[in-house]
Amino acid sequence: MSLYANTKPSISSFNAPSYAPQLVEGINTVLVIGSGGLSIGQAGEFDYSGSQAIKALRESNIRTVLINPNIATNQTSHALADRIYYLPVTPEYITYIIQREKPDGILLTFGGQTGLNCGIALDQSGILAKYNVKVLGTPIQTLITSEDRDLFASALKQINIPIAESVACDTVEQTLAAAAQIKYPIIVRSAYALGGLGSGFANNEQELRQLASKSLALAPQILVEKSLKGWKEVEYEVVRDRANNCITVCNMENFDPLGVHTGDSIVFAPSQTLSDEEFHMLRSAAIKIIRHLGVVGECNVQYALQPDGLDYRVIEVNARLSRSSALASKATGYPLAYTAAKIALGYTLPELPNPITKTTVANFEPSLDYIVAKVPKWDLAKFQYVDRSIGSAMKSVGEVMAIGRNYEEAFQKALRQIDPSLLGFQAGPASEFPTKAVLDDALANPTDRRVLAIGHAMINEGYTVDMVHELSRIDKWFLYKCQNIVDMYKKLNKVTDAAQLDADLLKAAKKLGFADKQIAKSIAPELNLSEFDIRKIRKSFGIVPFVKRIDTLAAEFPAMTNYLYTTYNATKSDVEFNENGMLVLGSGVYRIGSSVEFDWCAVNTANTLRKEGKKTIMINYNPETVSTDFDEVDRLYFEELSFERVMDIYELEQSEGCIISVGGQQPQNIALSLFQNGCNILGTSPEDIDKAENRHKFSTILDSINVDQPEWSELTSMEEANKFAAKVGFPVLIRPSYVLSGAAMSVVNDVEELREKLSLASDISPDHPVVMSKFIEGAQEIDIDAVAYNGKVLVHAISEHIENAGIHSGDASLILPPQYLSNDTKRELKDIADKVAIAWKITGPFNMQIIKDGKKPLKVIECNIRASRSFPFVSKVLGVNFIELAVKAFLGGDKVPEPVDLMMGKDYKYVATKVPQFSFTRLGGADPYLGVEMASTGEVASFGKDLTEAYWTAMQSTMNFKVPLPPTGILFGGDLSKDHLGNVAKQICDLGFKFFAPNEETKAYITKFIGDASPVEVLNFPANDNRTVRALFADNKISCVFNLASKRAENTDDKDYQMRRQAIDFALPLFNEPQTALLFSKCLYAKIGEKIELLKDGNTKIPSEVLSWEEFLGFKAI
Repeated sequence: MSLYANTKPSISSFNAPSYAPQLVEGINTVLVIGSGGLSIGQAGEFDYSGSQAIKALRESNIRTVLINPNIATNQTSHALADRIYYLPVTPEYITYIIQREKPDGILLTFGGQTGLNCGIALDQSGILAKYNVKVLGTPIQTLITSEDRDLFASALKQINIPIAESVACDTVEQTLAAAAQIKYPIIVRSAYALGGLGSGFANNEQELRQLASKSLALAPQILVEKSLKGWKEVEYEVVRDRANNCITVCNMENFDPLGVHTGDSIVFAPSQTLSDEEFHMLRSAAIKIIRHLGVVGECNVQYALQPDGLDYRVIEVNARLSRSSALASKATGYPLAYTAAKIALGYTLPELPNPITKTTVANFEPSLDYIVAKVPKWDLAKFQYVDRSIGSAMKSVGEVMAIGRNYEEAFQKALRQIDPSLLGFQAGPASEFPTKAVLDDALANPTDRRVLAIGHAMINEGYTVDMVHELSRIDKWFLYKCQNIVDMYKKLNKVTDAAQLDADLLKAAKKLGFADKQIAKSIAPELNLSEFDIRKIRKSFGIVPFVKRIDTLAAEFPAMTNYLYTTYNATKSDVEFNENGMLVLGSGVYRIGSSVEFDWCAVNTANTLRKEGKKTIMINYNPETVSTDFDEVDRLYFEELSFERVMDIYELEQSEGCIISVGGQQPQNIALSLFQNGCNILGTSPEDIDKAENRHKFSTILDSINVDQPEWSELTSMEEANKFAAKVGFPVLIRPSYVLSGAAMSVVNDVEELREKLSLASDISPDHPVVMSKFIEGAQEIDIDAVAYNGKVLVHAISEHIENAGIHSGDASLILPPQYLSNDTKRELKDIADKVAIAWKITGPFNMQIIKDGKKPLKVIECNIRASRSFPFVSKVLGVNFIELAVKAFLGGDKVPEPVDLMMGKDYKYVATKVPQFSFTRLGGADPYLGVEMASTGEVASFGKDLTEAYWTAMQSTMNFKVPLPPTGILFGGDLSKDHLGNVAKQICDLGFKFFAPNEETKAYITKFIGDASPVEVLNFPANDNRTVRALFADNKISCVFNLASKRAENTDDKDYQMRRQAIDFALPLFNEPQTALLFSKCLYAKIGEKIELLKDGNTKIPSEVLSWEEFLGFKAI
């Protein structure tokens, strides 16, 4: 029986007097499932889609309850959801919330794969039926059909839609028989193998025999499919309501041919190379599919399309909001998530207004008079031993979106957005592609560097479009467009005199998306012209960008939208510049070290400015963000965060001022240039910020105000480095200036390593010398987040790290309020914050990291004069919005609040812990060892009555964490020279677990600590034989690994590396740092008995950690 019994639309339109939509009855409270910590494959797009869904529900006067432990998100704010639970997104915890909140309905399709899987599990266990919770939107059976390969295949066969056939095989003989049936060429994929391990292509029996035997050594089963390698990959976003109205909102085409996961592909919208016939054939199929499956809401259909014919296959259907939906929403201006949430309540498309135009209905297909480019952001260089190839498993950590009036403009903008070091479409370093064979391989086999290989081939090596196409199978249309950029480089290369840079040449270059800096670098170096010189010349010719609107209607109807982009391919701007709004610079692309927490900061900055009566202008280019939602600001520019573009917009808008300290490191890096060119920067002066970013200036000022720091020195030669290391003793820490999340920082233990590492660091930062400091081992690290006004601290938070110093603060687990610091220490920390605020004349947010080494004086190791990654965490845990206070400090005068001390004399009845979310499962081969380089992709946090409860809940909130239950096995390994591992074993030896060790030495060590409390068995793990290793893990029911190695692996044969990597590959909890391992063992000791009781059938008890944010705080914070 369908929830939507009535399939007839009401006759009225939203602006008719008889408007009376027929909604699902009895829906007053809805439970929204969030997606949890950001990870590869499931990132910020779900904060955006969930936030839109909650807005849509609120508009309909529905109370919303949200479960999402990702404390950095915008949706976990009371400005959106009515009730928020920072708890694990698992069937177990969702059941507790259903018991407490008694929701009438549940939304499953706004929380990524996590939300979907939980919904299916809750339905199958009978919980939803038991508590009478209605699944709103797409029915459960449709979700199951789209997820289950066999059900999906038979459903599409019923309507004659072709899909890629696959056969599951367990032996080489079965594989050969399957290939004979499917016909070569074929692709082999390993089942149960993460990261596409063991997959590959075979053109004949001989190749397949080799590949299959290798793959079956890695996994128990492989799938054999028809290879469609080289086919085009195309996606359609489709919407359907209960009355069977369907529209396709956006179609997108991948630059990369099939074989690369769509999340790792460069994508263009709308599609560029499809004929009208192909476009309509796939559109009709998408609508047929969504109607047959019975989707109610939004759905994404992925196709493989024959490059030279009309044959196609459906690859997959996502019957939920996805990464592509966020991209499609931002690319077209059509709010997919908002519309899907309204449809889930029973509205039909003709009954809904298009919220962007407010004059047309939602039942229309957007038309675009521009082109959108999406490029993924990888951070693979941060990981040791990682496999850099990109294929069927996604590895990118974020993505950018650029808008232009032609392909070249959009593509070059997008490439610069990925990384400020890129000028646009350019050649990679020649040293990376030293020979033709290496270059051809880079073109034929995609990696995260392929676009640079294409640039090198076409710009430096003279490869033709045909040559690149033959190797890469990228459609020639895209490559001809790249050739246009190459031709412009050649024209610019011929400029040897400034007079040759005439208006025509500059205009032509700007129309092809060339940046001022790119032009400066492309002309004769002896002219010695900088980006600033090119800007001056360009403006003297009156060449400035025009501002165009995204109105979803290709300007066919009048629409007053605030959704803007700049282009040189126009003759006039679509907007008047008379608002003088305040510029807020957003976070840019999500990457390791800068993620959704800075989007929260940007959104809260804009909200506060609006409350204070200011017009706001947001600049950001990340389609996964809430800050790029059309209703968050007065004007939204989907644009680059470069000096050139920000200055263009600042001058066009005649902005009142610019806020650069809430978007992370990227806006900070252009602050000084903006300031020197006349931009009014709010808050701390960029000249003072520079004194904190530049290590030499930073350390000198600390010395002058008597604030202690580890011994340091600025070095320009190897000789100086050796002298300093000899003076202070190893280990030492080396780092360049202006770094984000510890890039190029490393701890060095001896002279040989020093020589090796210094060559690396100087490559990364040629403009700044390297700073070297004494590295203090075994010390405690403390974070201070604060807001000041004219050098006076208004508010501060002190968070303790659980891990010892030496783990990057972004990978550390934080405790707030602090549990182990004396009042004297807290006063000393506040004193340091006061001194620093005065010395740097701080107005606005800042963050410091401080080392506490026993009774010795506290030492400052870092200070960032901007909002930090932990601002949302401290704001939500203490119930005081630090960003709101920072904005009031920026505005000054009577807006500035009185200082409050949130740390001293306060009796908090709760503790919160923030723990990192890693994505090692997605990064085949990467060593999950933590150090000064940041590795986590996200974070989660939970509250508790004490530290044990908070940490226990937070760990379960990380993705796919399974609590080890006795009598399963626990594997121990790592450094036997310290007591850490033994203490962990001692803590849990009476709980009924079986203990395992990788060798006799570890067995003897563990036995010394636990006596005969539990026998320790040795497992002999063979090298490079995953099949046997998998069997050993499975047969001995190993459910958790503690590997406390003292240093990184030298190579992949290292036994500790293999143990850590296997824990990841088999999706087991891995503890690889002493303090967190010990804390988790204490949690197991305290909580495992209760957990076993809770998991018994028929349990109705709710554990004490299941309280809402408001209940923990005792009031409703915003």
